[in-house]
Amino acid sequence: MATASIRPSGPRSLLKIIGAGSALGAPYPGLAAAPAALQQSGLAERLAAIGLAVEWLETLEPLAPPPEGADLASRLRAHGDFARRLADHLAALPAEAVPLVLGGDHGIATGTWRGLARRAGGAPGLIWIDAHLDSHTTTTTHSGNIHGMPLAALLGEGDAALVDVPGPQLDPDRVCIVGARAWEAEERRLLERRGVRVFDMDEVRRRGLAAVLRDALVIARGDGARTGFGLSLDLDALDPQQLPAVTCLEPAGLDARELADALLALRGCDDFIALEIVEYRPDLDGDGRSARWITEFAAAALGPGSADLRARELRYGAPNYAPLPAVFSRGEGVWLWDVEGRRYLDMMSAYSAVSFGHSHPRLVRALTEQAQRLALTSRAFSSDRLPVFLERLCTTFGYERALPVNTGLEAVETALKAARKWGHKVKGIATDRAEIIACEGNFHGRSIAIIGMSSHRQYRDGFGPFPPGLHRIPFGDVAALEAAITPNTAAFLVEPIQGEGGIIVPPPGYLSRCAEICRRHNVLLIADEVQTGLGRTGRLLACDHDGVHPDGLILGKALGGGLLPASAFLADRAVMDVFRPGDHGSTFGGNPLAAAVGTEVLALLAETRPWEHAERLGERLRAQLRAAALPVVREVRGRGLLVGVALDPAHAEAGEVALRLLARGIATRDTNGNVIRLAPPLTIDEATLDDATTLIIDVLAAIPPPASRPAAPAAAAKA
Repeated sequence: MATASIRPSGPRSLLKIIGAGSALGAPYPGLAAAPAALQQSGLAERLAAIGLAVEWLETLEPLAPPPEGADLASRLRAHGDFARRLADHLAALPAEAVPLVLGGDHGIATGTWRGLARRAGGAPGLIWIDAHLDSHTTTTTHSGNIHGMPLAALLGEGDAALVDVPGPQLDPDRVCIVGARAWEAEERRLLERRGVRVFDMDEVRRRGLAAVLRDALVIARGDGARTGFGLSLDLDALDPQQLPAVTCLEPAGLDARELADALLALRGCDDFIALEIVEYRPDLDGDGRSARWITEFAAAALGPGSADLRARELRYGAPNYAPLPAVFSRGEGVWLWDVEGRRYLDMMSAYSAVSFGHSHPRLVRALTEQAQRLALTSRAFSSDRLPVFLERLCTTFGYERALPVNTGLEAVETALKAARKWGHKVKGIATDRAEIIACEGNFHGRSIAIIGMSSHRQYRDGFGPFPPGLHRIPFGDVAALEAAITPNTAAFLVEPIQGEGGIIVPPPGYLSRCAEICRRHNVLLIADEVQTGLGRTGRLLACDHDGVHPDGLILGKALGGGLLPASAFLADRAVMDVFRPGDHGSTFGGNPLAAAVGTEVLALLAETRPWEHAERLGERLRAQLRAAALPVVREVRGRGLLVGVALDPAHAEAGEVALRLLARGIATRDTNGNVIRLAPPLTIDEATLDDATTLIIDVLAAIPPPASRPAAPAAAAKA
C-alpha cells in the first residue's frame, strides 16, 4: 500500500455538504428526498461533534424534471442538465474544503466527479463501492435507468448528455470497483476493455475488506498523483439485513461495521479529496438505522486524523497527562481501533475499568435502556434502581451497608471520612487527633488529602500543605504496622496488591496478619480494591487470597462496566452508621444510570465467575514470560490477569518498551519501577492471550544489549 501521510490540522478539517436531490436516473422518486432526510436526521451535527467544521451548503434539485413516462432521451437531457449544475457548484468550492455529496440516485456521480476533476485540475482517482458496475450505455442498458450508466460516462462512453458534462474523464488505471456482486455481461466487458480493476464480492469475502481496500487505495492514489482521489459509496453495496433503506436490494453484501472500520484508513490520506454517498431511500428507513450508518460512514472517512486530534488536545487540554501516540475511536471486546483504523489489543483495560471488555452487550443494553428512562435525580430523591444496586453490593461482598459514589478517589475519600469519624465517635480518639496509616508506594488517587499519604514525589510536589494525621509504613512489613499503631490510629488503608506501585504482591499471609493486628488494636482494616477487585487477581477480591474480610472495602473502576464512573465504600453498620444526613454526599453518586450498570456488572460476576478464568490465564501468561528467560526482564510478578514485567533499566526503559509494543498493536503502559503492566479484559480468550504473549516476548527479545544500543528516544511520561 502506498504510504499515507497524515492529514494536517487546520483547513482540511472544513467539510462542505452538498445535497443532490435528484431521482432522475432511477425508477424510485423517493430518492430525491434523501438529502433533506439526512439533514433532518442530524448528520451535520454529528459530524461537527467529532471535530469537523461543517457547513451544509445547499441541496440542488432538478429545475425542469421530465414528465412521468418520458422517453429515455428526454430523461438523459434532464439528467445531463442537473449533472452540469452539480459539477459547476463542486468545481467552485474553495481548495481547502472537503466536499461530502449526498444523493439522490447514483447517476449524480457524473456531475460529482466531473466537477471535482475540474476543481482538482485533472481527473482524480476513484474508488467505486457498489453492488453493481454502473457501466451501461444507452445501447446496452437492460432497464433504461440512467443510474446504471454513470461510471461508463465518467470513462467517456455512452450518451453525449452524460459524457459531455464538462470536466476531465477518469483515468481507468486509477479507477476500481469494490464489492460488486450483480451485473450484466456488457458492463463487465466494457470495464475489462478499459482496464478498470473490479474487486468483486467473492474476492472481498476471500481476502477481507480491509486488505481489498488497501489495494484499492494503491490504484486510486496512483504514483503520487497531484489530483488526489475520491470515493463513491452506493449503499446497495451493503448487506440489506443491516442497511435495508436502499434502492436495489442485493443479498449478502458488505458488512456495515467492517466497511466503517475500513473507511477509517482514509483519515490518514492527505490526498483524499471528496466522498459521495448515494441511493438512500428514507421512505424505507422507519427506525433511522440506515441514516445512522450513513453518518457512521461519513464520520469514518472524513473525521480528523491522529495528528490533528493530538494537536488539539495539546493546545486546549491541561498538561496533566502525556498519552501514548494513539487516538482511539472504538472498542469492542478486547480490541481497540484508532482513528485511522489500526487495531490494537487492549492489555491495560483502563487500569481494570474495562474488565468485562469494551461495549459488553449486556452492559450497553442496561445503560441505554436506563438512559431512556431516567438518568439522574440527585440523592435528594430515591430512585427505583439504587435500592437494588445497594442490596446486590452488600449481599455479593458480605457487608451491611454501601455508600455509592462516582470515582475511586471519591470512594477512598469516603473511607477516610468514615474512619476518622468512627475513630472519634466510636473508638474515642480525641477530636482532630485521628490518624490513618497507609503504605509506601501506594496509589489511592490524587486529591489533596490522598496525596498527603503518597510517597511519590511528583504527586506531592507543589500541592502542600497536606492534612495532618496521615502516616506511611513499608508495604508488606507486618512488624512496621505493629510499630506504627498508636492509641490515635483509626485505620490502616492498604492495597492488597499495589498496582500503580509496580504490580507489587506482598508476602503470603501479609493481609491476614495485618487483619489480626488491626483487630487486636481496634483499628479498621480498609482495603482499596479499586484496581484489584471484581475478579482481576484470580479471586472475587484480592483480599480473598489471604481469606481476609476487611472492615471497609473500596470498589470502583470495573464496577462501572467500562461505561461510566461507579464506585462504592462498603462496611458494616458499626462503621457506616457514623454518617448522618448531610455528612457526606454526591449529586451523581448512586445515580440510576450507574446503579443499573453496576447491578448488571454484579449479575455478570455471579454468572460468569471471571476470576477463575483470570487465575488460569494469568498463571499461563506469567509462566510463558518467565520461560522465555529474556535478558531485559528482571522479574515477572502479579496475580490473575494483573501482571507486571519489571525491566532491567540497564537494558531498556519501560516507557520506550510501551511505545514499541504500541507500534506492534499492543496497547499498554509503563508503571512505577520500570514495569510494563499487562492487564487485559477478563474476557480475553486463551488463543488471543497466547498470541499477545508471543508478540510481547518478540518485542522484548529484539531489544539489543546495552553495549550495542543507540541512545533511546525520550519515552512518553506516565499518564
